[in-house]
Amino acid sequence: MRSKKNRIKLWILLTVILMVFTACGLGDDDIDSPIIPDPDPGITPMITALPPLSTANPPSSDAVIEDDSVPPREGMVRSRLTNEWVDSEVAGTRPIAVMTPNENNAVPHYNLSKASIIYEANVEGRMTRMLAIYEDWTKLDKIGNIRSLRPYYAYWAFEWDAFLVHFGGPFFINDIIDQPTTENIDGMLGTDSAAFFRSTDRTPPHNSYTSGSGLAGVIQQKGYSLRYRELTDDNHFLFTNKSSPNTLSQYDTAARNATYIDMSGCYPLTRCYFEYNEEDGLYYRSQHLSFGTDGPHMDAAGVQLTFKNVLVQYVKTEDLGEGYLAFQCHDTTRDGWFFTNGKGIHVNWEKTSDYGSTKYYDDYGNEIILNTGKTMICIVEEGDSFTFR
Repeated sequence: MRSKKNRIKLWILLTVILMVFTACGLGDDDIDSPIIPDPDPGITPMITALPPLSTANPPSSDAVIEDDSVPPREGMVRSRLTNEWVDSEVAGTRPIAVMTPNENNAVPHYNLSKASIIYEANVEGRMTRMLAIYEDWTKLDKIGNIRSLRPYYAYWAFEWDAFLVHFGGPFFINDIIDQPTTENIDGMLGTDSAAFFRSTDRTPPHNSYTSGSGLAGVIQQKGYSLRYRELTDDNHFLFTNKSSPNTLSQYDTAARNATYIDMSGCYPLTRCYFEYNEEDGLYYRSQHLSFGTDGPHMDAAGVQLTFKNVLVQYVKTEDLGEGYLAFQCHDTTRDGWFFTNGKGIHVNWEKTSDYGSTKYYDDYGNEIILNTGKTMICIVEEGDSFTFR
């Protein structure tokens, strides 16, 4: 009788243990793979298993590894934008967010390759504009060219407590510009005109530029503080250092090969794409602008735009009339993709306040770990598609 009771107890114990292991998703077969967005990424089912994801995973043999544990010189700190070592004065100075057109008559751009983060999104007519976030900007002699603002770009600039640099905009930017915490430099205002100049090599409106010294003068004149105002999150992104890169190997088969990312399905007039270089671990940006040639996206200094991280973020949009768009920057239910080191994973994102960071999470609910370096954020309209391989 006692033996029978012991067997029953043992059977119950084994059943409970089996249920726990199953719930924790320890078996490889319990993990659903993301859907490759070819031709339509759609929405990937959420993975309900919660396996341990360690950022200390050993990098693959072909990962680019550098020892960046010690700053190159005294007085340097980690950048909140890129995690690279920068002078403490640079790190403590608020960045600028420059509205940059991206069309055949507007290229090449000046000093765009020196931006730490670039957002790209459609404007009217399916042409794109970029919001270039510069951290080390005070000594740059020519930045741009510069065009008008759309409201959604302002919300991305707010995340970095950046000075908005633009040339006017349609009337529906007024509400966001009039907010007491918005600090902008507008080339259409006489009070701000000293920050801007026009070149003679292009015709208006493609010939307006700014400089670091010009911006600094107007910022001082307007009484804006160069120091962060404690409106934003101190840690916008989570980073890992170059000595222990995130290769996405912790995601096993859920991390897909991504050495070529084609965004033409989302940006039909820009048709940009990214090619991964194994030698330096960077994504090189190229584009085929409407009425332009196909080739590397070079700035005026002859430097091609490169990124360590590429994010694709699906955003719900609304047509405001006359082709103008509104992007729903605040959301908790949309998805996207994260690419780094030649791999890609599906992500979900959320932004819940004007100055709060957009956070990106993997399908296990963990905030993603970016690699040290520059980041490209492709904002795409829900329903559009892109491909990678």
